[in-house]
Amino acid sequence: MALGPVSGRASCILGVLWTLSCGAGASGADSGSRGVGSRMPPQLEIGNEADGIRYAQHQDRPVDCWEVRTQNSSEWCHFIQTNPDCQMDSGFLNYLNGVFCVFPSGLLPLVVTLYALWLLYLFLILGVTAEKFFCPNLSAISTNLRLAHNVAGVTFLAFGNGAPDVFSAVVAFSDPRTAGLAIGALFGAGVFVTTVVAGGIALLKPFTVASRPFLRDAVFYMVAVFLTFTMLYFRRITLAGALSYLGLYIFYVLTVVICTWIHRRQRGEGLSPAGSGQPERASDPEDEDSLSSSGHSGEYEEEYRPLLPSEEGTLQILTKSVNPLDRRKWRRKSCYWRFLKLFKMPVEFVMLLTVPVVDPDQEDHNWKRPLNCLHLITSPLVCILTLKSGAYGLYKIQGVFPVWGLGILIGAFLAAIVFCTTKNEEPPKYHCVFAFLGFLASALWINAVATEVVNILRTLGVVFQLSNTVLGLTLLAWGNSIGDTFSDLTMARHGYPRMAFSACFGGIIFNMLVGVGLGCLLQMTSSQLAVKLELDGLLVWILAGALGLSLVFSFISVPAQCFQLGRGYGVCLLLYYLAFLTVALLTEFKVIQLPAP
Repeated sequence: MALGPVSGRASCILGVLWTLSCGAGASGADSGSRGVGSRMPPQLEIGNEADGIRYAQHQDRPVDCWEVRTQNSSEWCHFIQTNPDCQMDSGFLNYLNGVFCVFPSGLLPLVVTLYALWLLYLFLILGVTAEKFFCPNLSAISTNLRLAHNVAGVTFLAFGNGAPDVFSAVVAFSDPRTAGLAIGALFGAGVFVTTVVAGGIALLKPFTVASRPFLRDAVFYMVAVFLTFTMLYFRRITLAGALSYLGLYIFYVLTVVICTWIHRRQRGEGLSPAGSGQPERASDPEDEDSLSSSGHSGEYEEEYRPLLPSEEGTLQILTKSVNPLDRRKWRRKSCYWRFLKLFKMPVEFVMLLTVPVVDPDQEDHNWKRPLNCLHLITSPLVCILTLKSGAYGLYKIQGVFPVWGLGILIGAFLAAIVFCTTKNEEPPKYHCVFAFLGFLASALWINAVATEVVNILRTLGVVFQLSNTVLGLTLLAWGNSIGDTFSDLTMARHGYPRMAFSACFGGIIFNMLVGVGLGCLLQMTSSQLAVKLELDGLLVWILAGALGLSLVFSFISVPAQCFQLGRGYGVCLLLYYLAFLTVALLTEFKVIQLPAP
């Protein structure tokens, strides 16, 4: 996951939005108008004084949190702390309180800049956790379950690649006020991947599309978009609707399995299980040996090879296992790689201490006896302290003994048993259990970070007076898609454009169906069997229509070109995305709007 392009785009849009929001605030202060990007009903006029807030609350009319920018700066903190719409029920930090209460109003641009940098670092944490800890454990689980490669590809590995999108959607759907953020992110990422990424692949390497997988994925994706259209029209997702998303995904998996089986049977092959080898997953660019092709890798291996064979001690294994830096790579890599590695190292160090990784590729399956025993203490502790933003970690049994203390005691007992019954050189037969533990710990880490991302984006929406939808289709969609963008374009550059193009359509099906279906299903209770959607009017329909139109365009134009894609197709997709983004931003700032009835 790289931060360069994301940082540039995020800085650019934040600068533009800051200018527009300042202009809106100034005009609102002078003329009493509500400013750019406002979405309050015309019959509710709120002035710049606190009496306007009291009047609105007295009339039992909701006051949107972003109205804080229309108040005097001396009233900001009181508005944030007393307005129910400004309360953050999840997350470890209250970002709204930090902007409007902790720092003086004159430092607002500096605070927003710090939040933007923290947002970029959170995206980096998401990428590192998903790529190096979540995906490998999912791969190990699918290998131990002996799943077929294609089944693992559309289930476990799709979950690994789409983990940031899915967890962000689950967090956003937990609050009706941020449901638009999830819709904007899922639809925005869909438009971005199917236009910018797919168009970039066609520009880099003209190729022939695999016809049947493309048509299958395009049809299922269009059905998913139509299903979402229906839910948006009714402004709610019922239990039947959530189950429809998950049911459609199960049907998609079955279709992939059956089509693959029929195709291989026609060729005289069987449906190969994954027992003979693990499912394919994208390689980490950091793990690629840049010297392997030049023939000098052996010299470096010889330089660091010990003169006499020696057996590593337990403390030495532990020290080496938690070190995220490889000196040989550091000496060979570029300055850009070293700079990015400095930011990744703290994240990797914490993850190495708390998340076990089982790697079937290695001879010992990445068995590190002292570190894995330590994981039996740290991983349950992470699960307790990150679940519901640490709410369960503060709970005390009978009001006396904390839950986290009980987790440490049980983990220490299990660690002592494993340490006394295993060896450093040979993994135990139950080593695969650590893959499930690593999967759970990394999933909760991703969920905790995704919660912070959603809260920061909501805070930026309040500061810039922007809707959650536009934040979702820009910053959140770009941040969650940048890893897929670089991996797909790199794959195409190395001669695999068909595989990269298939990933553009196949991967986002999982994100939408499971993200919306699971996100809404987890929020339903026995008394509330529906998730209400607070939509942002015309912008949501433009977003949904743009995604549907891009899919229809590809569904018609690709077969019309006999599945031969060239640079003309790529240019059309890139121009389409620029036009969509322009229309979306103009709609957000009320330049484009529906005529009043």
